[in-house]
Amino acid sequence: MTIFDVLTMIGGLCLFLFGMTVMGDGLERRAGNSLKALLGKLTDSKIKGFLTGLGVTAVIQSSSATTVMVVGFVNSRLMTLKQSIGVIMGANIGTTVTAWILSLGGISSDNLFMQLLKPTSFTPVLALLGTVFLMFSKSTKQKDVGTILLGFATLMFGMDTMSDAVSGLADIPAFQNLFLMFENPILGVLVGAVLTGIIQSSSASVGILQALSATGAVSYAAAIPIIMGQNIGTCVTALLSSFGTNKNAKRTAIVHLSFNVIGTIVWLSVFSIVSAVFKPAILATSATYLGIAVCHSVFNVLCTALLLPQTGLLEKLAYLVVPEGQETAKAVELDERLLATPSIALGQCHNLVLKMAEETLAGSRMSLQALLRGDLADAERIRVSEKNVDHYEDVLGTYLTKVARAQISDDDSSEVSKLLKVIGDLERISDHSVNILESAEEMQEKKIDFSESAKKEMEVLCGALTEILRLTMDALRSNDWEAAGSVEPLEQVIDHIKSILRNRHITRLKKGECSVEAGFVWSDLLTDIERTSDHCSNIAVSIIDAHEHNMNAHEAMRSMKKGNPAFLTMLDDYSRKYQLPQG
Repeated sequence: MTIFDVLTMIGGLCLFLFGMTVMGDGLERRAGNSLKALLGKLTDSKIKGFLTGLGVTAVIQSSSATTVMVVGFVNSRLMTLKQSIGVIMGANIGTTVTAWILSLGGISSDNLFMQLLKPTSFTPVLALLGTVFLMFSKSTKQKDVGTILLGFATLMFGMDTMSDAVSGLADIPAFQNLFLMFENPILGVLVGAVLTGIIQSSSASVGILQALSATGAVSYAAAIPIIMGQNIGTCVTALLSSFGTNKNAKRTAIVHLSFNVIGTIVWLSVFSIVSAVFKPAILATSATYLGIAVCHSVFNVLCTALLLPQTGLLEKLAYLVVPEGQETAKAVELDERLLATPSIALGQCHNLVLKMAEETLAGSRMSLQALLRGDLADAERIRVSEKNVDHYEDVLGTYLTKVARAQISDDDSSEVSKLLKVIGDLERISDHSVNILESAEEMQEKKIDFSESAKKEMEVLCGALTEILRLTMDALRSNDWEAAGSVEPLEQVIDHIKSILRNRHITRLKKGECSVEAGFVWSDLLTDIERTSDHCSNIAVSIIDAHEHNMNAHEAMRSMKKGNPAFLTMLDDYSRKYQLPQG
């Protein structure tokens, strides 16, 4: 083996790892909504959790990425430790899909059909299709498909390059002796764990082992312990990810490690006994691509069969390693770890926006009650609510900007734009709630009182505002663009009411029925209420925009009003419902 073979092997390894990363990223983006749907169905059922972990990992081709996601979910308190155990076990089996794909590289037959299954036969076609999709398609989804195809082609080309480069190692006695050493089970496990810990991907390390098996020097006696060690090495990523997290997130990483360590100890003991007592002839034969894929899958299935019924034991072990005590890590609302899977991160942003909306709605309702009843008991709660909303806006704005910088689909991009607009409007609604509260406080402090007719008018306006807030939050909660369409007609009615009340106020001033001080407060209240309804309208339009992938809010507003019978009907209904008493 020459220096040029070594360089070729390094180049092949780099292409292999790069292709795996590119393909995984493309799969994540393409299957974003599917991943959200899968993870949204989590329950305390071990089997459902197991199937979820298997499905997600089979899609994104990385158990490390799945376990990091799980650590992030537990750290954000979106998943319990108990729920995470089944997902982790499923991830270990899901990651074996890669080895089966790579096993196609070991096909050798004169049969035409079998030759067509060999990657060297079809990867050039996939690379061509991927290039066409990536360069000439305008659709993000088609570009993602192109990325997946190019990633897969690069991965398989790198695998083939590695296999060809290492073929010369078969004639080197030192290399053969090296793998004879690895037939020592303990040494084999250590080598597999260290290699996987360095590259932080069991799928990649299994692929490297498959490439080395092309030399014929890797026996099953050496390959099986290395495969067992690879499962331990893949835990490094989750352990590193758990630094700085809460105790349950740390326990999740410990569960992942203990699951793989216990499984390896048990089945390595069985393997050692069988190989020593029965000395199966197959252990001395050279491992193949397919054989390694089979061993990888069988080992992970056996580990899961052994420990899936013992999830309670793994949970207790995690509590022993990370005992109860004072929690040092702060609660995390949006975990940075989830940014590795933007579609999942965006889903959590949406959940936090809903919390922000609930906080905003509660503050608005309390401020209107303070105004109408003159009861300031909730004044502090309203101000705390406004501070909470400000905090949510800061956290979400920063996080959504990071999500937007990732490679995301058109749908996710529209969702990011929508949420960035929505959080700004929610924050302004919360500010106006405090303004309304301050007007109520000023009235009480200065003993200002409205006339009976003005009070009745304000009750009508506040009733309309309460309804538009409810309609807006319901549409946001359900992400229902049709429900959002009922907001704008009511906003038009509120604008009309405000204009009438401003004119009536001027008339009362002229007649001396209203004081100047009361007039200032009245004018401030009309402005705050009208602007609150404007922000409700903005939120509704953002929901409709995101549905229609239209970023032009003014155009959406015009099309909503222009010759729309449903709009005109709702406008008429709201006008009758919130009819002012005769001035």
